[in-house]
Amino acid sequence: MTEWLTSQPGWLQALIRVLLFVGPLLIIVPGLIWWERRLLSWMQDRIGPNRVGPFGLLQPIADGIKLFFKEDITPSAVDRAIYFLAPAIALFPAFALGGTIPWGPLEAWTPIANVDIGVLYILAISSLGVYGVVLAGYSSNNKYSLLGGLRSAAQLISYELAMGMALAAVVLASGSLKLTEMVKIQEGPLWGISDHIQNWFLFTPWGFVAAVIFAICIVAETNRAPFDLPEAENELIAGYHTEYSSMKFAVFFMGEYAAMLVFSGVFACVFLGGYNMLPINWSAFGENSVTNALTWANTYLAPAWFFGKCAFGMTIFIWLRATLPRLRYDQLMSLGWKSLLPLGVANFMLAGLWSLLSTVKGAGYAWVVWAGAAVLLMAIFISVRRVISKGKNTLETRTIRLVDAEPVASPPSEGAATPA
Repeated sequence: MTEWLTSQPGWLQALIRVLLFVGPLLIIVPGLIWWERRLLSWMQDRIGPNRVGPFGLLQPIADGIKLFFKEDITPSAVDRAIYFLAPAIALFPAFALGGTIPWGPLEAWTPIANVDIGVLYILAISSLGVYGVVLAGYSSNNKYSLLGGLRSAAQLISYELAMGMALAAVVLASGSLKLTEMVKIQEGPLWGISDHIQNWFLFTPWGFVAAVIFAICIVAETNRAPFDLPEAENELIAGYHTEYSSMKFAVFFMGEYAAMLVFSGVFACVFLGGYNMLPINWSAFGENSVTNALTWANTYLAPAWFFGKCAFGMTIFIWLRATLPRLRYDQLMSLGWKSLLPLGVANFMLAGLWSLLSTVKGAGYAWVVWAGAAVLLMAIFISVRRVISKGKNTLETRTIRLVDAEPVASPPSEGAATPA
């Protein structure tokens, strides 16, 4: 098959790669909606969808049909051109982001475009997602929708900087902007020492910090709980898509879930070894029937392992929604600007220090110096935060104290004899 594909014209190869990515993505989105509803029901001690189809698997299809036949209401005072264009703009980045994601080791099939600026492309396309939200809020002629759009713009700017610093640390350590090269580098020996274990960036100290920052930022980028302030239903009715109904609302819905899946794929490529099954170099154990079978499975079942990691990322998204309450807006801004961004900059410097020392002195020396530098930078960060916040009025701190309830004596009934 690979030889057949490489013998085809360039445009046909590109079209096949696009269809291999976009087709499964469109098919998987209804399954993701079912998985979220089912998992939330388990976490909240409910039943969830179980009527339409086996285990309720056809419920998203029924919901899609319902949305398709619902009345499409367009308010009279909207900016019609922008109003109709906004859902398409919101959906576009979710599909365009996958253009540089490798879901297997066969480069003839994936990614769609193995460009030299893979990480920069991801940052550029992800920043376009806010345009759909802002334009939807602006064009709806609704103050609640406008507030939701403005919130989304401020939120994306705040967290995109920290996400960029997290990815910059990976670029600095790997020496490449290509996601394919990052995956290959993670197949090397752990810390340059152990040939049997792969060097997934999540297993390095700077990589773990960058992974935490990146994970928080992609939750904010996709407007998911606890960062779903652009559509806070208790404040803004439905936020930026208040005035949307029928299939236009469904397009916003589809774009959100597709973006969640694609960002999970980016996380898997950058920090979890991409399409590799486990962080184990099977070839280091010698050639035998078991290692040969595992190597074959790691190569030819790579799309399954990659999708499994994406599904794990989706589960984390859902888990956060079921667990954490929505942040206040001041907490949202404070987390992005005062915590994640300084931490990302410090981790970027430590990633450079780690790369230099592990190359010159070895991984053991790099661990010791990295830990010392991390403690020093954290002490400086805490000291600066205390100096900045000193003397400023802070929000009132409220506490709740639980006490044992005392039984209240019931009043005597009328006509009852009063004890002497």
